[in-house]
Amino acid sequence: MSSLPLPDQVITALSTSPFYHHRPSAVMAAQAQRTGGKPTNPLKAILAGGIAGGIEICITFPTEYVKTQLQLDERAAKPIYKGPIHCVKLTLKGHGFFGLYRGLSPLLYGSIPKAAVRFGANEYFKNKWREGHGGTLSKTGSLFCGLGAGVSEAILAVTPMETVKVKFINDQTSKNPKFKGFFHGVREIVKEKGLRGTYQGLTATILKQGSNQAIRFFVMDSLREWYRGGDPNKYIHPLITGLFGGFAGACSVFGNTPLDVVKTRMQGLEAHKYKSTWDCIVKIWKHEGPKAFYKGTVPRLSRVCIDVAIVFIIYDEIVKVLNKAFPEPTK
Repeated sequence: MSSLPLPDQVITALSTSPFYHHRPSAVMAAQAQRTGGKPTNPLKAILAGGIAGGIEICITFPTEYVKTQLQLDERAAKPIYKGPIHCVKLTLKGHGFFGLYRGLSPLLYGSIPKAAVRFGANEYFKNKWREGHGGTLSKTGSLFCGLGAGVSEAILAVTPMETVKVKFINDQTSKNPKFKGFFHGVREIVKEKGLRGTYQGLTATILKQGSNQAIRFFVMDSLREWYRGGDPNKYIHPLITGLFGGFAGACSVFGNTPLDVVKTRMQGLEAHKYKSTWDCIVKIWKHEGPKAFYKGTVPRLSRVCIDVAIVFIIYDEIVKVLNKAFPEPTK
């Protein structure tokens, strides 16, 4: 029995239904040409990333301080804080508002090169990927370029600066602080542990930053591509960029908070308790239980969502300025 032709209205209704899975060849061709936006010169990305990183950390540091305090407040000892709000109250009571900014200097000094390396490496890897894939950037490409950016920042910037930051905050909240300032703290750490002492928790940091940036750049590239609808020149309002960035940040938090907890423990003043990253994982699981791997999730979630949103907004706007001031030669 021959099938009856469907009226045009029915075909239109079916094709616009969210349950309709057929992809016309034209759409498939457009999807195959996923570019990940217009290419950016890695040098511009480094400059824009560094500026964005410095501004962002000055805005969001209090939540980073609270997160670090909660993660260092181990259950094995007598707990000091009942939660993030209690931590803020005790800090304000004992040290005033600027007590929430204790330990800012090492993170500020670290955030600028960290963001510079992250965005510069990501754009470099993206450009190399496009060169080898006919100018396109697949979702797999976004994932691996983000991973490469995270590993690069972990080795070149994050590990030494995060080690100093955690030790500095931990020292400043002890009964008898021994670090007089950031540079004094660095000298003391290097004097006592050598340069190797600033690379404690390298494996955990590579795992954390690699997964972090793989998730964030993958989500951001995917959302931008979806919003542009295949047009790399379509304008994206900064508020939309911020919403996309916040969502990408939330995805990364739920994806790798356990790695963040392990990294913080490996870089604290009590790091000598752990023989390796795996030993740290085993001891946390054995003595504190699986919930300990999600300590500091709430303050980290709020900080990271704001952090990623702010950084992507500032980065995109600075890149626009740089492109106008220093336009790339047309090929």
